[in-house]
Amino acid sequence: MTTTGTSVTASATATGSATVTGSATAGTGTGTGTLLRFALRRDRVLVPVWVAVNALMVLSMPGTLRGLYGTAAERAGLMRQMETNSSLRALVGPVFGDSLGALTAWRVGVYAGALAAVTSLLIVVRHTRDEEESGRQELVASGMVGRRAPLTAALLAAAVANAALALLVAAGLAGQGVAGALALGLGIAGVGMLFATTAAIVAQLTESARLARGLTAAVLGGAFVLRAAGDSAAGGDTSRAVGSGGGSSVLTWVSPLGWLENLRAFAGERWWVLLLLAGATAAQAAVAYALAGRRDLGMSFLPTRPGPAAGRLRTAGALAWRLQRGSVLGWSTGFLLAGLVYGGMTEGAAGLVGDNERAREIIERMGGQAGLTDAFVSAMIGMLGLVAALYVVASVLRMGGEETSGRAEPVLAGAVGRLRWAAGHLVIAFGGAALIMLLAGLGFAAGYGHDLGPILGACLVHLPAVWVVGGAAVLLHGLLPRAAVAAWGLAGAVLLLGWIGPALDVPRAALDLSPYGHLPKLPGGGMSWPPVLTLLLVAGALVGLGLAGLRRRDLTA
Repeated sequence: MTTTGTSVTASATATGSATVTGSATAGTGTGTGTLLRFALRRDRVLVPVWVAVNALMVLSMPGTLRGLYGTAAERAGLMRQMETNSSLRALVGPVFGDSLGALTAWRVGVYAGALAAVTSLLIVVRHTRDEEESGRQELVASGMVGRRAPLTAALLAAAVANAALALLVAAGLAGQGVAGALALGLGIAGVGMLFATTAAIVAQLTESARLARGLTAAVLGGAFVLRAAGDSAAGGDTSRAVGSGGGSSVLTWVSPLGWLENLRAFAGERWWVLLLLAGATAAQAAVAYALAGRRDLGMSFLPTRPGPAAGRLRTAGALAWRLQRGSVLGWSTGFLLAGLVYGGMTEGAAGLVGDNERAREIIERMGGQAGLTDAFVSAMIGMLGLVAALYVVASVLRMGGEETSGRAEPVLAGAVGRLRWAAGHLVIAFGGAALIMLLAGLGFAAGYGHDLGPILGACLVHLPAVWVVGGAAVLLHGLLPRAAVAAWGLAGAVLLLGWIGPALDVPRAALDLSPYGHLPKLPGGGMSWPPVLTLLLVAGALVGLGLAGLRRRDLTA
């Protein structure tokens, strides 16, 4: 069958369905501009929120560090501590300079790069594999759209987000040194674009958007682990490292996050490291384009293995577990390892803070005033609790993906009610949050080498706040499915308040806007049940309202 300007080729499949292979007259990039504008319009909430959170995290750091290490003696003491504490080097990397700019790059550079990578992979997968999986790309491809236009538009959308981030970072830190600010901004954006092209490759290899996101996130996690292992093994000899080429191990150089670290913004910039990022990005983009030109729309080079239609998949809950088990496993592994790392560095917390009253105040605002070590433990567990909100939002919004892809409709056409179907996913979301916090506690206790009970209690007390964020995601999905993506903005705002708020001495009224602001500071502090029970009731109410809305509305088309 041939229409004006369009060629549709029948796929040799058992179902006899038609596979759109693209316009016969359109060039490979035709329609890229229109698709880019559409992608930016779809992401007009998600991308600005993630970029703003990342930029604020970086730009707030010089003021915080000025209060923490305002004198040369305090900065020298910090550098000595970093030379001898391998756990802290694994967490944040070595220090290459003692200026406020260099300390900012040390403290948040790797994390800003990782957050830029997460934003980029979400953008690329959303506008490539997600569109194919939902069937929307087939409709788009039936018009005057080039074969590689969707991939190009997705990468350009990621480039816009990373360029905005680089501009904000460079402009905001210019007062610390124009060259260093530009290097750090470009380095963070470069890491983001590198993982954007990684996601582009994975999206060609896999048949599932969920798997594409998971595999790309696993690559990012591997890069972080390699960087941490390399920095831990390196001697941390900053005096030798600055400007001399030393101080980094081979493992650090294997990781793109290690490249960002070794760009050494504000500490004798190595501009040639940007060429590594640019070259790797270009190479991966070429591979992604080559793969995109060699497969049919909707197909993949690694097709999903078909599973049994009976037995373990007879219930909606079993199906939800099958769909989300990879995500649960990945998050569980990450939280267990994070707990081990944080637990291992607890003993060195007192030495790192030393007599620095400003650092002590920040840790006590985050973790309570029951002693520096307990406050540090509480603060680190609190950080893991904040990150757990991202898991619960992703897991809850999985229901939206099932609706828009059309997979929920045949399930609900059988003897499965909407509440039963939703309950399967919500058990994975809320129960999975409890599991990853439990594993974080086990890892923390193992790394710390102290009693398990108080550590587990400190981890589990964060669940009501995590569940409130998850309940808000359920509410949005049930009542306003088109606006459900705003749950990511809520999670980002909560993360920003919890991470940066104490360092900036944000007023208590602002911190109380977050559900985490009402939790007791454990271990060390006293347990307070009223706020915990209140948060549980709020979470339950949000979930109930969301499920009521889900029962009354039409499925998302």
